[in-house]
Amino acid sequence: MKVYHLPSRILALAFDMDLTLYTNAEYGQYQTDSMVERLGQSRGLSFDEINAEVEKARETWALSHGGKKPSLSNILSVFGIELEEIVRWREELLTPEKFIKVDKRLEEALEELSRHYALGVVTNNPVLVAHKTLAALGVPGFFPIVVGLDTCMTPKPHERPFEKFCELAHCPPETCVSIGDRYDIDLDIPLGMGMGAILVDGVEDVYELPEVLGAKFFASPRLGDR
Repeated sequence: MKVYHLPSRILALAFDMDLTLYTNAEYGQYQTDSMVERLGQSRGLSFDEINAEVEKARETWALSHGGKKPSLSNILSVFGIELEEIVRWREELLTPEKFIKVDKRLEEALEELSRHYALGVVTNNPVLVAHKTLAALGVPGFFPIVVGLDTCMTPKPHERPFEKFCELAHCPPETCVSIGDRYDIDLDIPLGMGMGAILVDGVEDVYELPEVLGAKFFASPRLGDR
């Protein structure tokens, strides 16, 4: 875990979902591979052929964006796949319930955090997939705010999903913290907006957030006092 910035007053936490609220490398790889395979099918190419093209596109995108890493949605857009189609592919292909299970330690951590902060998810997966993932983890009730790819039709990294989170949380950016496993995708833009930012290596770090943010519990007002 690396804490880049914490506001003096924290009201809301915006969590990335995949590989942040759970740690499952197999499912993470499946998400990428299944989308790349579908892209290949749409172009009549084998997985190996299209995967090679995708890797080249990643390198080109990074070179033209100061070395920052692209999201998969960014890359699919390079190949001319519209966001509406990306949403449909993800809804059809992604089955979190087959890979992840209820996480009691995550539930305990989120229960403590929810006593002090508004919690939400900002993800590049569609809202439907986000709800299925949260249900599989056994924590849907802790996230009244879900900003998905189809909420703004703009994938991270971009200001719009984070602006929408702040709007739904009724909190200015300087009182919110973004938490995710990828700096370029989850943290760089929020930091530029004045939000806090915490880089995690997986859900094991999320378990520790009540302790990490403990000093802020008493410095920040409860949600009812805002």
